[in-house]
Amino acid sequence: MSSNSAEVLIKGGSIVDGTGEPAFISDVRISNGLIAEVGNDLSVNANEKVIDASGCLVTPGLIESHTHFDGTMWWQPDLDPLPGCGVTTIIMGNCGFAIAPVHEDPEVRAQVVKIFSFFEDIPEEPFFENLPWDWRKWSEYQASMTSNVKVPTNYGTFVGHIALRLAVMGMDAWERAATTEEIVLIAEHLEDALSAGALGMSTNLMDHDGEDRPVPSLQADDSEFRALFEVLARHDRATVQVVVDSIMRMTAVDSMERMARISEGLDIRLQWAGVPTLQWQKDYGLQQPLVDLHERFAKEGRDFWTGYAHVPITVTASIRQSLLFAQSNEFVWHEVVTAESDEEKLALLADQSWRERARHSWDNDSLETSFFRKPQTMVLDNSENETGPMGISLGDYSEQLGVHPSDALAEWFINNGLSSTVTMPPWEKDDDMVVRLTRDPFAVGNINDSGAHGQLFCGAGDNLLLYTDYVRGSGKLTVEEAVYSQTGKLAQHFGFTDRGEIKVGKRADVTVFNLEEIERREKYKVYDVPDGKGGKTWRWTRDAAPVRLTLVNGVSTFEDGKATGARPGSMVSPQDGNA
Repeated sequence: MSSNSAEVLIKGGSIVDGTGEPAFISDVRISNGLIAEVGNDLSVNANEKVIDASGCLVTPGLIESHTHFDGTMWWQPDLDPLPGCGVTTIIMGNCGFAIAPVHEDPEVRAQVVKIFSFFEDIPEEPFFENLPWDWRKWSEYQASMTSNVKVPTNYGTFVGHIALRLAVMGMDAWERAATTEEIVLIAEHLEDALSAGALGMSTNLMDHDGEDRPVPSLQADDSEFRALFEVLARHDRATVQVVVDSIMRMTAVDSMERMARISEGLDIRLQWAGVPTLQWQKDYGLQQPLVDLHERFAKEGRDFWTGYAHVPITVTASIRQSLLFAQSNEFVWHEVVTAESDEEKLALLADQSWRERARHSWDNDSLETSFFRKPQTMVLDNSENETGPMGISLGDYSEQLGVHPSDALAEWFINNGLSSTVTMPPWEKDDDMVVRLTRDPFAVGNINDSGAHGQLFCGAGDNLLLYTDYVRGSGKLTVEEAVYSQTGKLAQHFGFTDRGEIKVGKRADVTVFNLEEIERREKYKVYDVPDGKGGKTWRWTRDAAPVRLTLVNGVSTFEDGKATGARPGSMVSPQDGNA
C-alpha cells in the first residue's frame, strides 16, 4: 500500500470493538482514514482492498501508554518492532523527562539530554547528532517534531516538569524551590505546551541521579504544584502524570497524599504510578498501602487513575549505561557505570580496594529485594566477545572461580567485554492484581517503558503478554477485557475521543490478528543506534508477533508478515476530540 489512506474492507473477522462488549462477527470498511461502515456481508467496492479476517480478531490498534521514544523516534523512525505488535499510538514525555521546553544556555539544554540518557539508558550522542534543537518553547518543539519526523504510529506526549523547571531556572532547578516570578514563567511554559496539544504534564517524585541528587521536580514546593495544577484544570481532558516511589525510599503514599491535598477543589485528571504487580512487592508489604490509597481515591470520587504494569520492566544489567545499580542502592558498582572511558571502567573492576568496597556494598547496602542478593538467578547470557562461559548463573560462575559474586561479575566483564550484559529472571507476577487492575475502571495499563533501555530491553512487544498469558494461557481475562484495557479505556483516559473503538466515524487505527499465532518473540541484537562517532552501536529488538495487519489512520504499517515502511502517524492530543 502507499502511504496514502487506502480503501480497505476487512471481511469476516471477530470484532472486539474496544468497549468491553462481547465480540461479534462482522465486516469493517475503511475509507479516507476513518471507519466508514461496520456490518454483515458488506459488498466490495471498486478499488477496495479486501482483507480476509476469518478466524482472526479485529480490534482497535493498541495504545502504548508509557514509552520513551522522545529522542529515539528521531534516529529510529521505523519504531521497530511496534507495527508488527499491533501498536498504533505511543505516549511519550513520561516520568517528568522530556526534551522541551529548553533553556537558552547550551549547558542547561545538555542537562535535559543527560537526565533523559541516565534514567532511560539511551545514549547521549544521538540526541546531539540527530535532533535539530530548533526550539525553546514546547510549541516550537511540536512544530519541529511534526515537520521533521515521520513515524508509523500516532504519538501523544506530555510536557515534562523537569524540562519546565530547567527551561526557566537553569541549573538552579536542581537545588531549590522556584521563586514567585519563576513559577509564573514555568506556568506560562505549561500553558504554551497545553495550547499546542500536549497531553498534560508529567512529574517525578521518585528518582535520584547517580550522585543521589533528587531530580529537579523533587525541589518543587506546594505553591509551584498548585500553580501548575491550576493551568491544567483550565484545559479539558489534560492529565497530570505523577511518578512516585514504591520501591526504594517508599515515599509513594506521602507523595500522593500531598498531590491530593494540593489539587483539592481543582478539576484535574491525575495518573499515578501506581499499584505494584510483582509477587515480591506484595510479599514485602509494598502493595497493600497503595491498594488502600487507590480505593480511597475512588471512594472520594477523585479523577485519579492508578498506573500498573502487567510485565516486569527492567531485567538486564549493563555497565555501559544502566540505572539498575543506582536504583538498587548499589552505588559502588554504579561508579563503573559512570566511569567515562573503557580504561577507567577496567581499572575500577581490577582495583582490589574497589573490589573490597563493592563486596561490602553488595552484601550490606544493596536493597534487600535487589537481584544482587540472589546471584544464583543472574544469568551471564550476553558476552560481547562470546568467549563465555555463557548461559550460566552468576552464582555458579562465582563458585567455579571460588570468589565472591561481586568479584565474579567483575571478572565476567573484564574477560567477556564491557558491552556484555547480565540478564535477570522475570519476576514472578501477582496475576490476581494484574487481573484486578485490568478490570478496574480507574487504572492505566500497558505501561512498559518501550523505547528506553535499548541494551536492557524494556517493553516493545510486551503488550502481547496480556493476550498470550492472561487470555490464551490462564484464561483469567476475556479477550474483550484485554482489548478494552489497551485500546478504548486508554483512549478515554488520554482524551482521544476520535479513536480507540471499532465504530463508524472513528479513526481507522485497527489491528487484525489470530490469537493462536501471536507470541512475544525472543530478543536479538541489531546494530542501528548512532554512536556519535560515525558508526553504530546495538540495541535489542524482537521479531513481530506477528499480527496479520496494522492500520494507522487507514494506512497499512504491517502486512504480509513485515512492516510496510509507511509512516502515516500523526500527533494526537485531547484537543482532537473537540474537532
